[in-house]
Amino acid sequence: MEGVETIRVEVDGPIGHLTLARPDKLNPLSAQCLDELARAAGWFDDRPEVRAVIVRGEGRAFSAGADLGAFTGSVEGWSPRDGAELGRRMVVAVEAMRAVTISAVHGHCIGGGVLLAAACDLRVADAESMFSIPVVDLGIPLAWAGIPRLVREIGPAATKDLVLTCRPFGAEEARAAGLITRVVAVGDLEREAEQLARAMAARAEYAVTAGREAGDACAEERVGTGRSAADADQLVHALHDPASAEARERYLRERGR
Repeated sequence: MEGVETIRVEVDGPIGHLTLARPDKLNPLSAQCLDELARAAGWFDDRPEVRAVIVRGEGRAFSAGADLGAFTGSVEGWSPRDGAELGRRMVVAVEAMRAVTISAVHGHCIGGGVLLAAACDLRVADAESMFSIPVVDLGIPLAWAGIPRLVREIGPAATKDLVLTCRPFGAEEARAAGLITRVVAVGDLEREAEQLARAMAARAEYAVTAGREAGDACAEERVGTGRSAADADQLVHALHDPASAEARERYLRERGR
């Protein structure tokens, strides 16, 4: 795939690889990255021979989440509203991909990175992975259709706990909650994700597709994500709210950013 800078897109027979490729910054989800991820989902959809796609982060982490440098009200050539909408467009595109998607999580998986992982069909994490959703500490709401997607996956009580407290949680808690489907030993993540992708690609495509579509339809009927069209407006408002800006500055200052 040409014209991308923040991700790497590769195909190995029936297996695709979609890699967040800014390891020096722990793979932040900038506006450019969100746009490239959404375009990559369409690129894979145009290749019916690709039956499974592994989504991973290069280097020490899956993703540090939304690029904190974007919290300025203007985002890399996009209007504030359109920039705020990019994340929702990305997770919708990944969730709708024709191929079976497998997130392979290691290291830190933060904020928007959690939503990217949750948008995948199957989610594997190594035992030392750490998750957090620090949006309230940043003075912003969880956008990108995050609330209904998490409620759908882990339930309303667990969603409120993790979103409102911003507390970190490990791989085993993520698996017990239903956010991660399996936890593997450190060092086994790549092999496990590859084996899972090969197993999905070897199965009858119609049966796999029917099972995925039925599951997605039931999940959407249970907790629809379409109501999240207003997420971008709430995010833009938070970026201009004085109290939210103060919280965000404090969060960044405490972390030396």
